[in-house]
Amino acid sequence: MIGISSSTNPNPNPNPNRLFLLNLLCIIGFGLVAMTICLPSMPSWSKVFSTNQANVQLSFSSFVIAFGLTQVIYGPLSDRYGRRRLLAFGFALASVGSIMAAMAPSLPSLTFARFLQGAGAGAGMVLGRALVQDHFSGSDRARVMAYVGMAMGLCAPLATVIGGQVHVYFGWRANFWVIGALAATLMVTTWIGLPVDARARCNENYWFRDMLNAYRQLIRVPAFVAFTGVVALSTGPFYVFLAGTPSVLANYGVGPSEVGFFIMVVPFSYIAGNFLTSRLIKRFDETELMFIGQCFGLFSVCLVLAMALVGIHSPFAVAGPLILLGLGQGLLMPTALAGTVNVVPALAGAAAGIAGLLQQLSGAFGGYAIGFFDNDTAVEMALFMIVFILVAFACQLWLRRIQTYPERNDT
Repeated sequence: MIGISSSTNPNPNPNPNRLFLLNLLCIIGFGLVAMTICLPSMPSWSKVFSTNQANVQLSFSSFVIAFGLTQVIYGPLSDRYGRRRLLAFGFALASVGSIMAAMAPSLPSLTFARFLQGAGAGAGMVLGRALVQDHFSGSDRARVMAYVGMAMGLCAPLATVIGGQVHVYFGWRANFWVIGALAATLMVTTWIGLPVDARARCNENYWFRDMLNAYRQLIRVPAFVAFTGVVALSTGPFYVFLAGTPSVLANYGVGPSEVGFFIMVVPFSYIAGNFLTSRLIKRFDETELMFIGQCFGLFSVCLVLAMALVGIHSPFAVAGPLILLGLGQGLLMPTALAGTVNVVPALAGAAAGIAGLLQQLSGAFGGYAIGFFDNDTAVEMALFMIVFILVAFACQLWLRRIQTYPERNDT
């Protein structure tokens, strides 16, 4: 087992101040900003680099894969060595990757730079969640996750809108310079603004073995596996939406400067869903909110599919129904994410890491695979999203069985 105290908060801070919360929101939100700010530019990269759209989508997937893979390393290492120094390293790496992307002469070099950018950005997502586990408890943890969700809901729409305007006025490379500067700033504010960690450091020579032991413990807990399955598979539809919508809307006549305004409706409704969760979490069981959220998502995507099949090819026929997808994700994700780190509190960093990895792998697969379709209409995108949602439903039903009959799932 990783050599840490069983306490969930090695550096107690029972009343985190507003500056700490602001820093926490920026830490967690950075990865999504870095991921999405260039989405309005991606349809044009096939012409810029004289390649096909599937290769362009690989640059998106390379970020997402690195974003997920590194989380399984950052998480358990932070349980041992503390959150602050790993966050500073991650933001430094993200800054370097962003600068390389801004100067990339070819699509392969841009794809590699995006991989480095994602590898650095992964620290913020996983360690930010672990910080929530460290400093909040009980229903407050789910409520804070809901507030975090509201802030993150702003990241994608604001990033795509800003990224589209920057693309039009300054060119696509300018977006990467902006992210590089932001990462450098967060590296400084993280080092200055976060409390110094007080972590035990036994078995220094066996950190890799201890990391594997932590993951071995987690995968033997059925509730953790079920929560993680719900989180990962429910993330897939959102990434399919992010990667596929710019191409679909481009075929519907929407340009780079306008695409962000259509994408933003889903994250904004996600904010509304998170707000509802923060108000309803003490009245309703978490699995009930998760189930309602999945139902909203399935209905919304089926509506998009139906309109595309009957020939309604309008950007509003895509963005409008998916308001319910965002609302449903806002009901689902805060409780599911809180569940992943709360099953085994002493391994919160490792738990956040493996959940983050599976989220991003799910998203990377969806974001890359959608590039193989023409996306002349929303049919392919909607069908792909429905598959993810149905499998997530199956994981959720399994989770409810585990919680109803825990004696049948003892390990």
